[in-house]
Amino acid sequence: MTDIPFAPRALEVERKWDGTLYLRSKLPPAPYPVQLSEWLRRWAREQPARTFLAERIPGGWRKLAYGEALELANRVSQALLDLGLGPERPAASLGHNSIEVAILKLAAMQVGIPFVPVSPSYSLLSEDFGVLRHVFAVARPALVYVPAEQSFRRALQAVESPGLIQVSRLDELTRAKPGRELEQAYDRVTGDTVAKYLFTSGSTGLPKAVIVTQRMLCANATGVCQLLPVLDDHPPVLVDWMPWHHVAGGNKNFDLVLRCGGTLYIDGGRPQPGRFEETLRNLREIQPTFMNNVPLAYGMLAPHLEADDEFAHHLLERMDFLFYGAAPMPISLWERLDRVATKAIGRRIPLLSSLGSTETTPCSVLGHWASEVSGNLGLPLPGVEIKLAPTAEKLEMRVKGPNVTPGYLRDEASTRKAFDEEGFYRMGDAVRFVDESRPEEGLLFDGRISENFKLQTGTWVQAGTVRTDALAAISPLGQDAAVAGEGRAGIGLLVFLNRAECARALGLDANISFGDLAANAELREMLRERFAAYNRHHAGSSSRISRFAIMTEPPSPAAHEITDKGYLNQRAILAGRAEWVEALYAREPGADVIVIHEGP
Repeated sequence: MTDIPFAPRALEVERKWDGTLYLRSKLPPAPYPVQLSEWLRRWAREQPARTFLAERIPGGWRKLAYGEALELANRVSQALLDLGLGPERPAASLGHNSIEVAILKLAAMQVGIPFVPVSPSYSLLSEDFGVLRHVFAVARPALVYVPAEQSFRRALQAVESPGLIQVSRLDELTRAKPGRELEQAYDRVTGDTVAKYLFTSGSTGLPKAVIVTQRMLCANATGVCQLLPVLDDHPPVLVDWMPWHHVAGGNKNFDLVLRCGGTLYIDGGRPQPGRFEETLRNLREIQPTFMNNVPLAYGMLAPHLEADDEFAHHLLERMDFLFYGAAPMPISLWERLDRVATKAIGRRIPLLSSLGSTETTPCSVLGHWASEVSGNLGLPLPGVEIKLAPTAEKLEMRVKGPNVTPGYLRDEASTRKAFDEEGFYRMGDAVRFVDESRPEEGLLFDGRISENFKLQTGTWVQAGTVRTDALAAISPLGQDAAVAGEGRAGIGLLVFLNRAECARALGLDANISFGDLAANAELREMLRERFAAYNRHHAGSSSRISRFAIMTEPPSPAAHEITDKGYLNQRAILAGRAEWVEALYAREPGADVIVIHEGP
């Protein structure tokens, strides 16, 4: 394994009589600034010519240095103040990641104007713009950056917001000359000042506006760097597609680069068929020092690294570690990445994971050592306290610390519900120890408490655990799965295929349709056999899979079945595909349902 330095694992565990556990890092938290833009000012002063942001344009990359970024941010800050924006009059953006959106964000936040990044899908994929109207009703922005594309304009017409200032070009705001008002507003910012409102994915209803303070952002980025000191050893370079209206891209990735004086290349690709080519193009040109992605993306990248030694060496030569989240890394993929790295650069690259949420900025626990266990979420950040509360036969993870939100905007009921009697934020995620006798070995994800259900026998099903184990059993053929069976006699799965891996396994064209794959007899039997093997090790009704169906359509972002980051919304899948669920449990299953054993 690599000799990259990591902070020591120093864990304090407190146990209560009722089974509740409290986990704390013994490392004292490192100091952090009052607000995020103190880092921008530092690097503009110390390294004004260093590239901060870059985005693809015809013929190459458009680059923005730290000195230029600060100058533009100051000009835009002054313009926003001149337009009357302030703590109660936020600035919003409907656009995709771009240099313009980054400057607007930094400009607003540094003078106490909340920034509201809005998912472009609310404008581009919605038919009634209901969620977009909800977002505007809650956040009440005074100004919105709207890309020039007509599709965004149509969406904005559906939003009734009298007096809303619309901006489509950043130069509309860069003509202002920074004055004394800017510095006065800058100096009024404290750790409690609202930096942004980030909307949740809305998996359990309309999205909620999470209040994100300057303290949350600064404490979280500092805590991550404290555990991963290599980020301070040399300026990090990141090629990243993760959207800034989500916490991983907009907080973790962006803020780490800014804190450490690194460079962020904005990737216009996505881990999706037809869009991953852009990511590959960018990675062939840029040498990142770390990556932060979903396992799906690494699965799409692996075949290209295996087939091209020169590309593998180029990409991995400067790589310190690979972050992954949203799902455990399949062990087969983990081993493939290990083999590629060892062959290309003569060393393995640490694979690190973490767990958090929009409400926790996101990192609450972080893997900061070269664990050999896939899905190891690590240990608490310095200054963060983790409470493991016995809930529904699991240990629910709850969080307290400077990274935790004070609540939701204009939603007191949800805010009260989100915190327990000791002031810990309820994650809703269950975790367990890698080794109960050695807590310092880290934590593993153990399912979503809200996704668990009971069979008709009253037996609890831990849906997250079943999903993870089932996908591991059919790896790499399965992309994801929804677990059904509430009130039924047994567990059923709606399986989403990994088209590229299925096509490769069967020797078929990579562009084969999902419908043709679902009908392929060889693939159906292959999956049935693997699930049967899984059942031999999961004989109890709480984990045994009785039948499954292969989905002929991928998860729909428009139906909120999948988030921009690739998270599968289990509830939306089961509700939106109710006819598939009913087919699973029909008295005489049709041809679309594959029965694994005699039973329900």
